[in-house]
Amino acid sequence: MSEPRRSGRTATEPSSGEHVGAQTVRLETAHVNTARIETAHVTVAASRVRPAQLPMTAVDFTGREALVAELRGQLTARTPTIAVAGAGGVGKTTLAVHVAHAVRERYPDGQLYVDLHGADATAAAEPETVLGAFLRSLGVDEAVVPDGLEERAALYRSQLADSRTLVLLDNARDAAQIRPLLPGTESCTAVITSRARLVDLAGAHQTEVEVMEPGEGLALFVRIAGEARVAEERSAATDVVAACGYLPLAIRIAASRLTARPRWSVAVLAAKLADEQCRLEELRVGDQRVAAAFELGYGHLGAEQARAFRLLGVVDGPDISLSAASALLDRAPRTAEDILESLVDVSLVETVSPGRYRFHDLVRLFARDRAGRDEAAGEPEAAFARLLGFYLATARAGFARERPGERTIDHLGGGEHAGLAFDDRDAALSWLFEEANCLLATVRQASAPGTVRQAADLLFAAKDLGDSGVHSPQFEQAGYAVRDAARSAGDASAEARALIMLAHVHFVAGRFDPAEEEARASLPLADESGDVLSRSYALHNLSIIANVRGSYDAAEEYHRLALAAFRADHNRPSEASALCMMAHICVSLGRTESAIELSRQGLHIYQELGHGMRVANARNILAQALAQADRTAEALEEFDLALALFREARQTLWEGAILSRKAETLLAANRPDEAARHAEQSLAMRAVGGEWMRARTLTTLGRAQHSLGAPERARECWREALEIFERQGSREAAEVAELLETE
Repeated sequence: MSEPRRSGRTATEPSSGEHVGAQTVRLETAHVNTARIETAHVTVAASRVRPAQLPMTAVDFTGREALVAELRGQLTARTPTIAVAGAGGVGKTTLAVHVAHAVRERYPDGQLYVDLHGADATAAAEPETVLGAFLRSLGVDEAVVPDGLEERAALYRSQLADSRTLVLLDNARDAAQIRPLLPGTESCTAVITSRARLVDLAGAHQTEVEVMEPGEGLALFVRIAGEARVAEERSAATDVVAACGYLPLAIRIAASRLTARPRWSVAVLAAKLADEQCRLEELRVGDQRVAAAFELGYGHLGAEQARAFRLLGVVDGPDISLSAASALLDRAPRTAEDILESLVDVSLVETVSPGRYRFHDLVRLFARDRAGRDEAAGEPEAAFARLLGFYLATARAGFARERPGERTIDHLGGGEHAGLAFDDRDAALSWLFEEANCLLATVRQASAPGTVRQAADLLFAAKDLGDSGVHSPQFEQAGYAVRDAARSAGDASAEARALIMLAHVHFVAGRFDPAEEEARASLPLADESGDVLSRSYALHNLSIIANVRGSYDAAEEYHRLALAAFRADHNRPSEASALCMMAHICVSLGRTESAIELSRQGLHIYQELGHGMRVANARNILAQALAQADRTAEALEEFDLALALFREARQTLWEGAILSRKAETLLAANRPDEAARHAEQSLAMRAVGGEWMRARTLTTLGRAQHSLGAPERARECWREALEIFERQGSREAAEVAELLETE
């Protein structure tokens, strides 16, 4: 709202007989230029006006039960000031108006409302103008409305004194804009909505509005579009609401578009919104656009804020740490934090936890669009390259901390970039798992001709994520993205490294056919590119797979070649890994003493170098060899030591594998009750080897249950194990079938 400024007018003292109606009110006005208080008399209306300015409440208001209850409670108690903050389009005004209508009876002297246009830098309402309008709404005659902010504020507070009036100040810019508009009495309440967090508003009750819960968002969509329209396309409606990021404004626009197009199915709308490139353009109807809500906030930003906003939009990850953002923005961490926190303050960026930030999905699309329009040519690509370099350098540092002396690090790029340094192995692991989703998203995004080599190296440096179980699916997706991009770019080395990592993650999941296929495919590519790292790892992987499949001659030959490759590269930790692999083969062939000796050699190297998880691997195979030698107590001790190390390394799939192997040892020692307990724990948490290992564990559990006098439970376990082994074509199927036949 706007009011022409009446230049040159000053408050004058009317004569004692000058009346409008029958009441004269004395107003004390401060004249700053004279530094003294003068008393002036102005005449106001004789009877109080009861304003009722609240906009109409949304007839389709849906959900928000907790927020409604919170605000209703505050308004019922007449809390003097309530600040409601949230991003553009999140439904702050709708919520505030809805609750204000619900408690109108608590404010019998009226409700004032104004849209302060605070999100629009060019149209924000001046407090002096707003006060003039409020005074007139309260019955003050135009002729006696004083000039000047302080005079108007004083008269406004006088008019509200001892009244019970609700003041809704919508869309505020900042605390400075609304301070003069606050009533001066505890009998009134001011509700302020703003994109900014008004933390400098003393004594205010602070409430933050976020996007809707999925169920709430779907309910809103159905309510607008109509139950009949959505009934048979509930899944498509769920996709629409998800594409809207559960933002109420976007959901309303999407539902309104559907309503305006009776020939569209919900699936048609869902398909249109599935394309991220066009999503913002699709989310418009009439004069409403989701992008417009973001444009207002973006227009307020200073140059550094706007640059950060745009460049953050370049990144695909679900969120970003302060250290990663610092690299992306090429700013010192303290400077980057100040910028990011300022974006949080105006609700363009959300804070996930201290030092971590994220965009709403639609805001990210808007930021990315602005980066394409407003950034200098090449700057988005340069920013992403800085981020990729940071992740690679830091992952290399973590890899080196976990595997001291490992030559792999010398074959990976990223050494020219600045990354984080880690004081110990635990700090390195914490960083890797905290950054897992962001790091793997960056790998997928980096799968382009100019960055595919770094993406392959980052995948290699983060290989522990492929063992974790939790992040294995994302790791696999990233591996395929790098493989395909490397093929398109003709980069044999990057493709070989991606295939090595895919072979690894397939093996961990118990998918031995694709594991062998990927490992074999990597060998000629490694030879073509002269990639020593890929060749040695490919041979080692093929040895592991051949051993599991019972192809022991092939396993020994691959082991011999892998050991030679590791030694030629002066890679002692991987040499130890090859020795432990040979110990596995010896266990399979019944060469127990050789298995014990080889596993001890590998363990000694790992301990000498200060390795963590690889010490656990060595203890695992040593325990299996000791169990085969009927040295049960020693075997169980080694299993427990390995289990503790895998837990420390956060490798739950390896924990599951150890528990399964320990169950086999306990069963062989005629301790079926303990064996059954360990087998059940392994099944509950899954294990390296996937379905194949599950079938092994079920076989062990069945044997234990049979020994405990539960034959039917044993048969259930064996039937499930047999089904898995037969589906996989595993040699163990014959053994389980025999168990079922003889039972």
